[in-house]
Amino acid sequence: MSKLKAIWQLMRLEHGVMIALAILVGAVIAQKTFPAVDKFILTFFTALFLEASTFALNDYYDLQIDRANKRMDRPLVRGDLAPKTAVYLFLVLFPLGILCSYFVNLTCFFIALITALFAIVYDAVLKKIKLLGNFFIAYVMAIPFVFGGAAVVSGNAFSLNVNPAIVIIALIAFLAGAGREIMKDVQDFEGDKEKGVRSFPRYIGIRASNSIAAVFYLFAIALSFVPFSLPSYNQYYQNIYYLGVVVVCDTMLLSTSLQLIIKRKVNMRYHRKFSLIALFIGLLAFLVGAFTG
Repeated sequence: MSKLKAIWQLMRLEHGVMIALAILVGAVIAQKTFPAVDKFILTFFTALFLEASTFALNDYYDLQIDRANKRMDRPLVRGDLAPKTAVYLFLVLFPLGILCSYFVNLTCFFIALITALFAIVYDAVLKKIKLLGNFFIAYVMAIPFVFGGAAVVSGNAFSLNVNPAIVIIALIAFLAGAGREIMKDVQDFEGDKEKGVRSFPRYIGIRASNSIAAVFYLFAIALSFVPFSLPSYNQYYQNIYYLGVVVVCDTMLLSTSLQLIIKRKVNMRYHRKFSLIALFIGLLAFLVGAFTG
């Protein structure tokens, strides 16, 4: 049982489920109904396999930095799994994820392939340049919505005709993702400093980095009201069900933002988990809005 838990932690499968949910939201927004079962299954496993494989590779490359940061939440650091296990999982799951995307359509295949290849570059190279890596992770949090919208396009020609609601939710995810990654930089500051990793706190300090993370969250909160306010956003326009759920997400993100701005020392581990829950609720808000608008 402990081995299975360690494998789950290595692959961060809860993130895979969230990515799959984001893809579902994109698909529902694009065609205003639940996607075909075969498309849903293929997109779900594309998300799960690619997320799991790249997280496993991430922990393999990050092992020494994670040890320096005493990241006992990482199974490789605890010694629950051998580093070669992470490599084996990557070699098996990565091609499976790409294969699943191929059977969705050509657009999804190219999105998955380009994103996955950049994920490998991130794990191998960009981790040392977090000023760039942070925004790649933010992109990874945003692109599933576009992927979901592309999954339900009829035919197999390459197309990126994106619904405005998908654009706004992808942008919100990008901003919130950037904020969470800067918080992680602060959390990992000592280990990153020891290993020479270039991050926001290394250049501008912890307090300023916290403030920048808060600004990203505040922009995301502001954007979440755009679909409710403008008629061009169709099912979200004046949708009180969407508004009710998204306000819960916004309140949680605002709470974290205030902590980052006001407090000198913030419990980053707690607030990163708290913000992840908030983003999950935000996903539900867009899903509720898509079905009730």
